[in-house]
Amino acid sequence: MSTSPRFRSTAVEQAEAVLVEQYPRLVRLAYLTLPDSLGRHGRVLLAHRAVQRALPRRGGVAGPGGPEGSGGALAEVRVRVLRGCLAPAGRTGAALARAGWPPVPPFVWGLRLWPPAGGIEEVARMLAGEPAPVRAAFVLHRVDGLPEETAARLLGAAGAPADAMARALALGVGETLLRELRRPEFDASVVSTRPTDLLRRRRRVRAGWAAAAALAVAAGALAVVGPARPHASRPVAVGVLDPARLERVPAQAWADTARIDFTAWPARGGRTTDRALLGRALGAWSSASPPHAPAPPQPTPGPPAVGRATPRPAAVGRAALGSAALVPAAVGRAGSGAGSLGSGGRRGVAAVGGGVVVRAAPGVDTDPPRRAPQLLYAGDSDGRAVVLLLDGDRVVRYAEAVTGRGARELDFARTDEAGVTTAAALTLVRSPDGGRARYLLAPWIAAAGTRDLLRAGEDAKPLALAADGVTAPVEVPRSAGACAAWPALEVTSSARIVEKHSFVLADLGTLTPVHLTYTPLPDGPGAAAARQPREATGAAARAAWAATACRLPEMRGMRDGGVRAVNIWEFASSELPDGGGRAVWSCTRTSSWAGPGDVLVRLSPAAGPPQDVARAPDTAACGRFGQHLLAGTRWRSPAGRWYLLAAGSREVTGITASGAVRAEARGRTLAAPAGPEAAAVELTGRLASGGRVTALDGGGGGRD
Repeated sequence: MSTSPRFRSTAVEQAEAVLVEQYPRLVRLAYLTLPDSLGRHGRVLLAHRAVQRALPRRGGVAGPGGPEGSGGALAEVRVRVLRGCLAPAGRTGAALARAGWPPVPPFVWGLRLWPPAGGIEEVARMLAGEPAPVRAAFVLHRVDGLPEETAARLLGAAGAPADAMARALALGVGETLLRELRRPEFDASVVSTRPTDLLRRRRRVRAGWAAAAALAVAAGALAVVGPARPHASRPVAVGVLDPARLERVPAQAWADTARIDFTAWPARGGRTTDRALLGRALGAWSSASPPHAPAPPQPTPGPPAVGRATPRPAAVGRAALGSAALVPAAVGRAGSGAGSLGSGGRRGVAAVGGGVVVRAAPGVDTDPPRRAPQLLYAGDSDGRAVVLLLDGDRVVRYAEAVTGRGARELDFARTDEAGVTTAAALTLVRSPDGGRARYLLAPWIAAAGTRDLLRAGEDAKPLALAADGVTAPVEVPRSAGACAAWPALEVTSSARIVEKHSFVLADLGTLTPVHLTYTPLPDGPGAAAARQPREATGAAARAAWAATACRLPEMRGMRDGGVRAVNIWEFASSELPDGGGRAVWSCTRTSSWAGPGDVLVRLSPAAGPPQDVARAPDTAACGRFGQHLLAGTRWRSPAGRWYLLAAGSREVTGITASGAVRAEARGRTLAAPAGPEAAAVELTGRLASGGRVTALDGGGGGRD
């Protein structure tokens, strides 16, 4: 039986009403299904385009959710959204896809768009690497809450493979994050916007007209003299290599803006008007070959983790109890020449192109700028001429010898969503032996000092600052020998930004120093309500970092774009059996600029060295979207008896052990006798909300 035109028109109107009503959920489905290689800006635009093009045409054939289908108009719109995200549109799109070309997002003039931090972006990072059909199945079933059969039927109608749902069911994403996405006030269609520079756009239009005129003249010349020889350099936008076009921010701009990051840095240094130096820096950037991907460098021997490498019991989850593993030794800084920043373990790959040594953190491209970058610094320091430039979400450092001939260097670092603390300093130059460094501090830094993290009782020593914000030489952690000291910067923000705000920065051998923070115990002396990590300047924070600082070299090896911040979260304390005293459980989270982080859970008894409990890479645990934590380990008391110890975070109300050790305890801690032999034990924690959390074990544990 055919459908009348009037009925088809009504069906289209119903689909339009559903599309408008469910627009945020459809955008969320499209955004998470599209490939993450498109970047946040392109992904947002393509997601909105896919949803808006999902409206059926009048006279179109009803799909699985049509008037005679079981899913209704919403099901048909979902299928059309999935088809738009899973398969290229038309023959041209299919041909481009076979050739490896990504879809082209709509063009937006003058704005950059991206989802707000957290929420949908956090899920996108967790699903990165999974095929698009699997991501789509995950959203339909786990986020939108469709039954498994309904979601599978929609995926089949959209052309997804049959195993997509089965693979999506195996993915582990915490319920806390999913609940955040399902909250009524969360709107996935809301985006953050940032304008491109207005004056720069005006100059770009003028440059475009000039380029068009030059192209017309060149075309006329070619018609007369024939084609010229191809140029060897890579294409660069007109005006980008002109030092006169570099963006320069006024000296007091940071005091008159609500955006405190690298974009508020003025141009400083004694050579900001040296067109020759600036031209060499821009030329080296434009002509240097991008880094290739050789095998990662092997770490050089460094100081032991805490004085010496010690065996640690395996984490308690589904792992065996008591199996020993050595704590990795500290990773030393890779060798570097005089004044170079060094690659800092697995910081990135290095390549030589055009006579320039190029180092880039993984995930940071070294392509030439598409527009004139912002000048942050140009000057001489310790025999090196240094230029610092900002291009969007990356900072670039160029260095050359002031006198004589020597290697030229380019260092690239991520700086996306930097703030008051993470945009407070950049490494300017290092001494030839790598033992000292100078830093360029942000214009909102009013005072600076140095402090040894291993000596909690000592105050910071004043650090001299030049008028242009360059520090005096500062000792940096040694990459070899015993861990006898760990120098760090303690800086204070201007009262024009925030009053009485000091924070600590650590040098891990990269261009951007790392922000150190601390979260105290949720109960006992000094307890406070749950909130963001605090600055590592108080007495409790200093004591915690004194016991952890020597482990910082292990964090140089983060492979996803460099370390942004490290936080120590003391999430529980417990009385140890047989008079062992009171122990503190802590989780040290190393957060990368890309979002994911590595965590290390430790048990620190009243006497004796801390004991490693569990590790987990690329996880949300111990962060904003991983606030529920449970961990356990075997421990030998002063009396020689073995115990199973476990502890949970603030919301844990009970702990159950099963397997080789069977025990149950109310509250946030558990201590039960355990045999001397390694045995499999599974821990489960009950949450105040009625949910469950498993023990962090470096595998699938730690999810709630």
